[in-house]
Amino acid sequence: MAIITFSRELAALGDETAHELASQLNYRFVDRNAVENRIKSFGVAERKLEKFDERKPSFWSSFSQDRDDYLHFLKTAILAEAVQGNCILIGRGASVILKDVPGVLSVFLTASPDVRIERVKSYFHCDDRRARQVLEQADRDREGFHRYFFDVKWKEVSNYHLTLNTGHLHPEACAEIIKFMKGRIISGQAEEQNTVRVRELALGLQVKHHILYEKKAAIHFLEASAEGNKITLYGVANSQSLAEMAVAAAKEIAAGREICSEIQVVQEYNIMP
Repeated sequence: MAIITFSRELAALGDETAHELASQLNYRFVDRNAVENRIKSFGVAERKLEKFDERKPSFWSSFSQDRDDYLHFLKTAILAEAVQGNCILIGRGASVILKDVPGVLSVFLTASPDVRIERVKSYFHCDDRRARQVLEQADRDREGFHRYFFDVKWKEVSNYHLTLNTGHLHPEACAEIIKFMKGRIISGQAEEQNTVRVRELALGLQVKHHILYEKKAAIHFLEASAEGNKITLYGVANSQSLAEMAVAAAKEIAAGREICSEIQVVQEYNIMP
């Protein structure tokens, strides 16, 4: 399978281009609502979604448990959608979450400020001043979101396979270009590798979720890496029994796989909330 991710400036015709490409390729289009519904299914409150939704968190929020929980649920939702097969994912840091995964093509859509201002004026029926404010705020939010959650520069072209200027290209033309590049960049072998790797990433997150949120084992900095028939747990626990509890929980989710624990046991280990 193959996955195409979109990052886009506001008023750069991101949704329009993604919809057109999904139609041309017959791929599922995974939008904001689909990802948010996935996250809500994990029991995440609406207020937490609004708190971090493609915007820069406040200084203290960036250190909060809410921030860590949101990032975990966001990754889990993205992988849960991706594992279903050929799809187009728009926004929500999908290009970063799936970075270096075979069979993924990442696209960035941009347009000149003047073009975007005219589009915002048309969308929201506002004047130049208000349109510029809307664009500047949207850019700050999306840049902050990527910086705080993923430590990447949102507009850095080297983070993407392809950047297109929708000030000069209609969504249909953009879709045709992306479709052409997909055929040149993503090989059949890469698509096979994509299927395997996405399932491994999704399984690792499922194991992590089970340990932390269902078994409520207090393993700090927990990560679960799945590769082949092996799952490796990393983190810090303040007792051997907690580390063993994590291993037992992993076996419940990944029955038949080898579970390797690299969890460090540090007695009386505490972390600031």
